[in-house]
Amino acid sequence: MKKHIHYFVLKSLMTDDKSRLVYSTDKVLPRNDNPSRKAPKETIHASQQRLSVRLERKGRGGKSVTLIEGLQISAKDREALLRQLKARIGTGGSLKNDVLEIQGDHRDAVIALLQEMGYKPKRSGG
Repeated sequence: MKKHIHYFVLKSLMTDDKSRLVYSTDKVLPRNDNPSRKAPKETIHASQQRLSVRLERKGRGGKSVTLIEGLQISAKDREALLRQLKARIGTGGSLKNDVLEIQGDHRDAVIALLQEMGYKPKRSGG
């Protein structure tokens, strides 16, 4: 009989979309030790990566931004690469949604620098 009471309470709690189950005596669920830690991605050598380098102006108030997409490296390495490109080109930039953004139209310089580093960039767009 006690189990039926728990079931009724749990069932009534689960019907409301905004409520969350806080405590249950029915079943113990296993927990991961560190759920925020993700499995490491398999790194691909720079020469095997196909990068696309393109220019974008839409939604930026008429200003040009060079975008580098397709990098398959860790976030830390992505930030280091962005820092290196910004220093070598002498401009600003940022990292948004795994895409490197370099301020201005620097497609030719970015492609040359990436080729020096061993990547295979491809000019995309016009």
